[in-house]
Amino acid sequence: MPRELTESERQEFLAAKHVAVLSVAAEDGRPPASVPIWYDYAPGGNVRVTTGAASRKARLIKKAGAVALVVQNEEPPYVYVTVEGTVVDATTPTPPEILEAIAVRYLGDEAGKQFVQSMEGHENVLFTIHPDRWLTADFSE
Repeated sequence: MPRELTESERQEFLAAKHVAVLSVAAEDGRPPASVPIWYDYAPGGNVRVTTGAASRKARLIKKAGAVALVVQNEEPPYVYVTVEGTVVDATTPTPPEILEAIAVRYLGDEAGKQFVQSMEGHENVLFTIHPDRWLTADFSE
């Protein structure tokens, strides 16, 4: 039986570098849209994600106003954190320093900066998500 993470454990786990899966309600009877995404989070703060401003994902997030974000260890010992949250801000375009910080977090300094340069001319949006509910599990014991 897995144990729940403590508040500090779940916050530290979410703050660590993971590729998340973001899910948001869809329309027309389709299942929720679920996509891998990079994110930014500091313990006690809000989750930030950025995506193309004209994307289906962005449109659905704006309409729903809430998302679920799942991060996990894909190798044993399995641990996951799910955050259900309310979108508290949408900023278009994503401020360049935040876009760069997220890219550098996942790709490293040089490749992150190159990635941001490659995105010039593509309109994006930064969503800030307030964590409302947490679901966690640690299967290591």
